Amino acid sequence: MHILLRFIILTLAVLALPYVIPGITVIGGIKVALLVAVCLSFINLVIRPVIGILTLPINILTLGIFSIIINALLFWSVTSVVSGFEVNSFTAALFGALAISVLNWILSKFLD
Repeated sequence: MHILLRFIILTLAVLALPYVIPGITVIGGIKVALLVAVCLSFINLVIRPVIGILTLPINILTLGIFSIIINALLFWSVTSVVSGFEVNSFTAALFGALAISVLNWILSKFLD
């Protein structure tokens, strides 16, 4: 139940991002947002841990700041997979990834 609720909230967050952060557009409504949520979930579940291990020395040197950059780059990479989801700049990707991360953190505090 928690997984489905998190997925729904991620989809709604993707739909809300264009209204909050300039430079992010979702063309196609809920269908594109669902596809973006699936891609983000897959990336965070499979690809992010591998990249996290590979970049561990840089993360240690930067005291974890580099993980924010990795998160933004992975968020930005979804634009190449999903047509109808556009992120115009790295700063938009950075703020979008931060917004989704904060939302997921708040959600995990309420669900647990």
